[in-house]
This record gives sequence, structure tokens and C-alpha cells, in this order.
Amino acid sequence: MLEGPARSSVALIAVLAALLVLAAWLALRVVRVRRTFSSPVEEATYDALHTAGLAAPHLKDGLTPEGSAKAARHLRALLGVPALAILDTQALLVWEGTGERHAAGAVDLVQQVLATGDLEVVRGLVCVDEDCPIRSAVAAPIVSDETVIGALVAYAPDVSYGLTRATREVASWVSTNVELAELSRQRTRTMEAELLALRAQISPHFVYNSLAAIASFVRTDPVRARELLLEFADFTRYSFRSGGAFTTLEEELVNIERYLALEQARFGPRLKVDLDIAPEVLGNAVPYLSVQPLVENAVRHGLERKVGDGTIRITARDLGTVTQVSVEDDGAGSDPERVRSVLSGEHDGDNVGLGNVDARLRQVYGDAHGVVVETAPGAGTRVTFTVPKWAPGVHAGQ
Repeated sequence: MLEGPARSSVALIAVLAALLVLAAWLALRVVRVRRTFSSPVEEATYDALHTAGLAAPHLKDGLTPEGSAKAARHLRALLGVPALAILDTQALLVWEGTGERHAAGAVDLVQQVLATGDLEVVRGLVCVDEDCPIRSAVAAPIVSDETVIGALVAYAPDVSYGLTRATREVASWVSTNVELAELSRQRTRTMEAELLALRAQISPHFVYNSLAAIASFVRTDPVRARELLLEFADFTRYSFRSGGAFTTLEEELVNIERYLALEQARFGPRLKVDLDIAPEVLGNAVPYLSVQPLVENAVRHGLERKVGDGTIRITARDLGTVTQVSVEDDGAGSDPERVRSVLSGEHDGDNVGLGNVDARLRQVYGDAHGVVVETAPGAGTRVTFTVPKWAPGVHAGQ
């Protein structure tokens, strides 16, 4: 056993060894940081972008109290001020930071900004607390569609030229995110209106034919009549559901299966169905009721106008970053110019939902993902579209 000086020497060696390990770790961190950022400017740029990125998701629903409360913490850090306030045109949405006693005066402070849309600098704010760091403020407008909808206020001991510019830019960044949120809401409202129009267009024709087919089996085959009624109930429940604008391709295909069961009851052996579906794409999100209207078009314009048997072929393929869906029939075909006029909105025609589906696909994914129609009189019709496997804001059930 070590005693006295020997034990002290061992302890000293252990401490020195620990310090050497710590020094080596710190040196390694410095090297790693320097490899990541070659200059303080790069590091400051990264910090600013990272902080802004943390705030952005909380503004996806616009200038709401909940989103503003969560975004304000990051925006205050971005500006480096003791306190920050976000207001709409009626009230204070959030106060973030110290000096909350000043929150009551925030609404009066921004009235000029809300009225004119101009940035406002206020100095000489009075506070009973001598240690309170809030003595000045800079208020900048939050604008959406050229209308002032709120204000962002940065509070500080004094307002410098740099803080003024930074507050203006942060408010402008918030405005951009709010406008994007409004565009998203408009897109959703437009899609909902398109769906209502689609339902109104499809339902009367299909309901009449389905009920007529079911009625024909009531006396001759009551068991099948009951099965078809259940298929009809499930089909209409899906078609008129109150869920979101997107679903999975699998759910869309299951509903098409119900639709085709009802149509096969009407057409009998004349209607043949060929499915070629890649299993890996079944879980991909697609706009709700984006495939069924194309299948209904194939039945109505392919089989009803054709003498003899007809085949509907539904294909879904994995093409890497996108899923390709096609609906093809070997029926009577159509005049390409007439189809083009339907897709352009010049002619409504009786192509159930074709223009509707095309419009919704373009709204969600862009013009590159609209429907492509290949047809000619007597040559059948093939309708194809692609959807990205991932797109911002697109989730099944949303």
C-alpha cells in the first residue's frame, strides 16, 4: 500500500493524465469546428439559417397564437434581443422574453405600423424597474398579399441601425412564411371545391346504374343482390367520406374494386379487368378519387360504346422517385382534339372527372404531373399520370 508522498505522486499523475485527455478532446473539437467553418462569418451564417429553420415549421398555419408562441423563441434568438412580441391587427399574440410588464403597451405601440405599413422605432420607454433592459423598440409590419396583418416588435436597451435592418428582414421572412401558409390553405380549399364538383358529377350516373343492376338480382339471386348492396354502401361511404384530400394508392384501388364489382354486375362477362400493380407502391399517397374517375371514364367511353367484350387495364409501377399510374381500355376511343378541349377547360363534355383529376394533380404536384391521354377513334384510350413518392404537405389521410 502506498503512503504519504508516494500516494500524492500517484494522484498528481492521475490529475495530469486527466488534464491531458481533456486538452486533447478540446483540441480535437477545435480542429473539427475549424474544418466545419473556415471563418466566423460562415459560422454566423449557419447559426442564423439554423435558427430560422427552427422557427419556420411553427408558421405553416399562418399567424396563429399557437404557432407564433413557438416561433417567437427562435426569432428572439435570431435577433439577439431581451424580448420580442408578435401581434395581429387586433391583439398581442405572444410576448417572448423578459420585461413582460411592457406587453400591455405593445398594441398601442404598433398602431402606426398597422395603419401605414412603415417600420417604427420607439425610444425612451419608461419602466419602474431600473434593471429592466427594455428602453427602446423597433416594430416592423407583417404583410400578406400586400395587406398588413400584424407586426413584429424587437425590444432592446437601445435600437441600433443594425437591429433596425435585422428586425425589418425577420418580419419580411415571417411575412413570406405566412403568405405560403395562405397559399396552402387556398390550394386546400380549391381541392375541396374540386372534390365536391367531382362527387356531384359522378354520383347521379353511377348511383342510377348501380341500383338498377342490384334490382335485377333481387328476385333471381337475392344473395348476390345483398353482396352488391354491401359493395355499393362501402363505395359510397369512401366516395363521400369527410377525410382529407389524400389517400393511399391501396385504398384507392380497393374502392375501384368495389366500383368494378358493381359494373360487372351490369355488364356481365363483357367487362374484363386486368390489374398489374407493383406491391411497393401500394402505400404511396395519391390525391383522393384520382384513379376511380379514370376507370369510370374507361367503362363509360370504352365499353358502353363498343360492340362485344372490353378490357380495362389498370397499371401502377415504381419508377424510382415517382409512381406511374395508368388506366387503359380497348374501347371506342375519342377524338384527341375533343379530349384536349376538356383538359383545357374549353369544353366540359361527358368525360367524368377527367379535367377535374388533371386540375387537382397539377395543383398539388405541378404541371409536369397532369394526366397524359393517348387516344384515337377506334383505338381505345390510355390515361397516365405520375405522382412523386414524396411531396411537401402530401400525406395519406391529410
